[in-house]
Amino acid sequence: MVQFCDALTLDAPRRLSDGYLAVRARAARTGVYQYTGREVDPDNTHGLRDKAIVNVLRDENTVFDAAAVRSFIGKPVTDDHPHEAVNAANWRDYARGTIMGAMRDGEYLAFDLLLTDSTAIAKVDAGKRELSNGYGAELEFGNFRAPCGTLCDARQSKITGGNHVALVKDGRAGSECAIKDGFAVCDAITADQLAMLAASTPPSGDKPMKTLTIDGLKVPNVSDEAEAAINKLTADKVAAAAALKAAEDKTVADAASIVAKDAEIADLKAKLEAAAITPAKLADAAREYADVQAKAKALGVSFAADADTVAIKKAVVEAKMGDAAKAYTADHVAIAFDALTKDAKVEQVPTNDAFRGLRTVNTNDNAAARDFVRTARY
Repeated sequence: MVQFCDALTLDAPRRLSDGYLAVRARAARTGVYQYTGREVDPDNTHGLRDKAIVNVLRDENTVFDAAAVRSFIGKPVTDDHPHEAVNAANWRDYARGTIMGAMRDGEYLAFDLLLTDSTAIAKVDAGKRELSNGYGAELEFGNFRAPCGTLCDARQSKITGGNHVALVKDGRAGSECAIKDGFAVCDAITADQLAMLAASTPPSGDKPMKTLTIDGLKVPNVSDEAEAAINKLTADKVAAAAALKAAEDKTVADAASIVAKDAEIADLKAKLEAAAITPAKLADAAREYADVQAKAKALGVSFAADADTVAIKKAVVEAKMGDAAKAYTADHVAIAFDALTKDAKVEQVPTNDAFRGLRTVNTNDNAAARDFVRTARY
């Protein structure tokens, strides 16, 4: 469970004869609320703790749940949020008034508040009028989309209990929740009355008309049928936006795949060019073959007539080192051969003689070039 502090703003207050201040204030709304990652995921269980802004969806089933609304009635009004939940042990330290009742006001939940502390009332008179709810809520984490199309990382699935409403300098609900000098009413509604209102229907039997907010504009007197049509259009709009986003994401992914393939092709071309056999490489191979042959002969080691450079080196190493060399890798054989033949007295073969009598090969034919190197004799 997460403890939340949400914003609202006092409407025009009414001063009572005993100095108390009575006011009805919009206390909560549906839609998207923004919190810091540390507020919603303090232990980083969902990887959101270090995120600057986390969008949290609050739908009307959660905001206007009868049990959740009733849980606020009778709870204290505080001056700023206390650093702990308000309870019977600390109530005298924090309470500056009481939440007397609640009712739905369009997309908002309105509270009837009675402020009883003169210092807190003076702060309201001086301009400190925004309010912030303190309550517990359960969160569902995932990908949620609000009716306006905003993507959210979490959704409040249940308000588990109201704790207090705090007077604050700057709240979270925005400029719409501002003090209205033309609306000063505080008709306290008890929890029992709220339950009766939620279960009742108009005496005439007519269907109640609703006020909807569409793209920030309030539309009064909307029937259930019109609301259903509007909700369908809104859902179609959200679905179309999601489909467009998916298509854009696929286009980006396809472009990235093409770039990766081009890079892979370029890498293969570079490797082929590096592996191509050239006349210079053939000359180097011939010199190395002649040198390895000469060193093997200088040490008195015989080898097969068709042995290549690697086979000759292995024959020399095994002849001089015995069974210990049989498990050597090609790299070990090369190192051992260099060590064994470093002082070998070999007869120098003139460069021209090294190639005399050799057949010409097509350097573009790698197979022929390999056969040429393997069978060359000096």
